[in-house]
Amino acid sequence: MDMTAFFRLHDGLPREGPGSAADVLWATSRAATLADASILDAGCGPGGDVAALLQAAPDGHVLALDSHPGFVADLNNRFANDPRVTARCGDMMEAEGPFDLIWCAGAIYFVGVTQALQGWRSALSKGGAIAFSQACLFKPDPPAEVDALFEGLPVGDADQIRAEIDAAGFELIDSRPVSDDGWEAYYQPQEARIAKLRPTADPALTKVLDAAEVEMSVWRAHRDHLGYLLCVVKPKQTVPNCV
Repeated sequence: MDMTAFFRLHDGLPREGPGSAADVLWATSRAATLADASILDAGCGPGGDVAALLQAAPDGHVLALDSHPGFVADLNNRFANDPRVTARCGDMMEAEGPFDLIWCAGAIYFVGVTQALQGWRSALSKGGAIAFSQACLFKPDPPAEVDALFEGLPVGDADQIRAEIDAAGFELIDSRPVSDDGWEAYYQPQEARIAKLRPTADPALTKVLDAAEVEMSVWRAHRDHLGYLLCVVKPKQTVPNCV
């Protein structure tokens, strides 16, 4: 994919993945996030979830990390006057805690569920939790266009995600699909941007716009087959050996 064309579509959009404030607040409630929590927004994009994270932890602090400078610049502009937010470019796996909550919306697949949870464990405070959304097949034998949409990505069902959580030494507190409203919050601003870019798009940009429209149409037609599973997890408690 031509990344220059990709960011022409995505830079300046309000969010970089499906999700809504209701999804964030459900997860923070299940994680028992405290009002003064220290939170890592890992792979934050332009900060579409930061306001909801601050709603859950009004006396806390959010460190937002993303590898794309454009997203970080957007986030810093949006929260320039809020000392509760620090946004910077960086590797989401290298943040030093302790964090009471690590939030990762739609970015954990870059690393893998087991690997990411293992990597973040040392950055959690005692009693801390991780909430993440991961691509998930909700029904077996999806239509061919669903398979094509995820080509190259390791996408399993809820049982596989639970197995990956268990393999990392974590327990699943709760899970639910990301809401349809969350998906539309991601797609509708893209559609408006595509309409503006389409008349003057060069071949590279046209290819990116076409791919985005295919993704939207596939999800809308087959949302019962695929989506994101939002999971809240905590490290398993170790039992000391008795002699």
